[in-house]
Amino acid sequence: MPPKKTTPKGKVVTASQRAGLQFPVGRLRSRLHKDYNLRIGAGAPVYLAAVLEYLAAELLELAGNAARDNKKKRITTRHLFLAVQNDAELGDKLFKNDVIAHGGVIPHIQSQLIPKLKKAADKENKKARTKQTAKKPSTKKKSTKKKSTKKSTGKKGTKKSTKGKRKPGRPKGSKNKKSSSKK
Repeated sequence: MPPKKTTPKGKVVTASQRAGLQFPVGRLRSRLHKDYNLRIGAGAPVYLAAVLEYLAAELLELAGNAARDNKKKRITTRHLFLAVQNDAELGDKLFKNDVIAHGGVIPHIQSQLIPKLKKAADKENKKARTKQTAKKPSTKKKSTKKKSTKKSTGKKGTKKSTKGKRKPGRPKGSKNKKSSSKK
């Protein structure tokens, strides 16, 4: 095991810090040793960490865009699924046969299931109506009666009293008073 690199002040500098990465280079190096039992060069874990960090950043950027499109602040598995499926390289090559749990399905409605728009039907009906009315001349006669133009004077007491008079449609013996026969 090589000695740890330190700064002049005595602080330990990790391989991730030297490479300028966020992913742990040392942990990837130990996993490669453990899993493959091979001799591993010094640049292999750095390169692997850089590739994994790039893929994670790309996926999180697309998922963040999907979350923002859905007016959400938190990235969920649904947003990850939408990001993978909408990206050509991620969906077709990297995650081709993978299933994301609780990701759902891609939103799609077949065109046969969508009802016809009312606007288009209304326009067609309107055109048909205008053609029919253009063919037939109007046969309406204008009325020769003059409308009364009496103005109310606004005086009190000009209204006729309806007390004791029967309403139209009622028999002659009935009055406007409500029957108050409660038992």
